[in-house]
Amino acid sequence: MWDAEKCDLCGECLVRCQYVDYDTDKAVQQIKELMEDKPAEILKGCITCCACNEYCPTGANPFDLICRLQEVHHSLPIPEKMRQFMDAGGTMPSALIRGDDSRPVLSLCVMEPFMPGDAVGGQMFEGMTVAKGGDYFCYLGYVHIGMESPLREHAQGFIDTLAAIGAKEIVLIHADCHAMMSKMPEYGIEVPFKATHIIEYMRDYLKAHPERITPLNRKIAYQRPCASRHSGEIEPILDEMFELIGVERVDRKYDRESAQCCGSLFSRIYPERIKPMIEANIRDAFDAGAEAMVFLCPLCMGGLAKRAVEKGMKPVFITQLVRMALGELPFP
Repeated sequence: MWDAEKCDLCGECLVRCQYVDYDTDKAVQQIKELMEDKPAEILKGCITCCACNEYCPTGANPFDLICRLQEVHHSLPIPEKMRQFMDAGGTMPSALIRGDDSRPVLSLCVMEPFMPGDAVGGQMFEGMTVAKGGDYFCYLGYVHIGMESPLREHAQGFIDTLAAIGAKEIVLIHADCHAMMSKMPEYGIEVPFKATHIIEYMRDYLKAHPERITPLNRKIAYQRPCASRHSGEIEPILDEMFELIGVERVDRKYDRESAQCCGSLFSRIYPERIKPMIEANIRDAFDAGAEAMVFLCPLCMGGLAKRAVEKGMKPVFITQLVRMALGELPFP
């Protein structure tokens, strides 16, 4: 939630933005216009990566203000097909596949069609109840088309549907779902179950079963999804997980707080701006010595996999990577 009282007009959020070129004076001027609900230039320049929330030193959450005003002023030239794609999320066929009630539930949101076929399976997920489809859609993706209201409108239904499963713990495979959970206090909604990030779940599984791990001894580049900006506490857990499976997360420019958006949507809207940045991101991973590019978001994987392959890096979904260390899948 945007907190104007925390904003000290330092401008750092927009000075550090990788998608606009603002000095401090320009950044401060833009923020002042936003605080007056004006259609500031940044509303069209923003590609909704949410990094400015992480850059903000006072926790004012400027992206939340930007996103709200993008919807108010209809700032982004979103193609109708993109809007239809987002709207289709809530209408996808749903299923609740019951498993062992003593195990956590695995929520796939609407991501199953976009994930590799062997992303979910094996010992980590054996016996888990699986929830998938439009009934379990988190709606956070709407921020990428400059809309915040669908999140607020559907938040209670999202929680109620998950709570109706009756589980004490639900593991969220999509970073957007976990990010959506972080917004529930803002909406005044109580979450009556433990919402566990897939990274935390896999880390804990590996720690409980060290005898099953064969270190991979591989170098990988990690594509951090935009939704992870809402879940910064997961970063050290991710690093611990990589260490447990013998994977080196290469040190590169476009990672951690400096991670780039995959650009899949905005490369179609602003190709002259975004496509060169996508190529720089892939080149950065390759130059850092990565053998594979690892993805947490299936849509990021869909947008960048081909480019990674062209550079000689194998695209790997993060659950696949852990399954490789457990001896269930070969490293490509």
